[in-house]
Amino acid sequence: MDIPRIFNITESAHRIHNPIPPGKLATLGAALRLAPGTRVLDLGSGSGEMLCTWARDHGIIGTGIDMSQLFNEQAKLRAEELGVADRVEFIHGDAAGYVADEKAGVAACVGASWIGGGVAGTIGLLAKSLGANGIILIGEPYWRQLPPTEEVARGCLAHSISDFLTLPELIASFGHLGYDVVEMVLADQDGWNRYEAKWLTMRRWLEANPDDELAKEVRAQLTSEPGRYVTYTREYLGWGAFALMAR
Repeated sequence: MDIPRIFNITESAHRIHNPIPPGKLATLGAALRLAPGTRVLDLGSGSGEMLCTWARDHGIIGTGIDMSQLFNEQAKLRAEELGVADRVEFIHGDAAGYVADEKAGVAACVGASWIGGGVAGTIGLLAKSLGANGIILIGEPYWRQLPPTEEVARGCLAHSISDFLTLPELIASFGHLGYDVVEMVLADQDGWNRYEAKWLTMRRWLEANPDDELAKEVRAQLTSEPGRYVTYTREYLGWGAFALMAR
């Protein structure tokens, strides 16, 4: 069980696998007013930076589930580095359908809503692990401005314009599902830069692995991605983490 190997290669140097940088991740943790001992479930936990830093800074207890064996191992190393390995647990597994045995004060899926077949399904899945008056935390892209054509949407790595909503539409959709938006932290273009600029990692990997079966694919991405990103994603696509509470 693992994610496609190309992502393990291109994002191997990332601690955060979305456009929210460390400073905004800290802002989000503070905004949620996390009390020591709060249990946080993170589905699609990546390299564990959210749980590890919140355990260090706020004393939370965390469980993360991720399909990437590499990211899961990196999360465990990060927990040891920050001295919180006794407070956070990382499980190599499929987050789709995962329901925690113990109810969480915060149930999160920050950038992996495909595990529930989209935003509504993922919120429904997270709600099964949430305690009374708990917070659902979901990360999701939105259109900063609507692409003028379907070709532009595909340049943002969407299948079509209909894949994402505008920010006002996304906020309204949470209300339609019966939730109050109680906090949000939005990525900015600098955050996008840090997430999307995987290019040094790719270049160093190519230098070390010129004969690997994925070398041509990585070389093609390294050649095309900087131009694609600045032309499309950076201009049209936003990204945010949204805290929700049931009405």
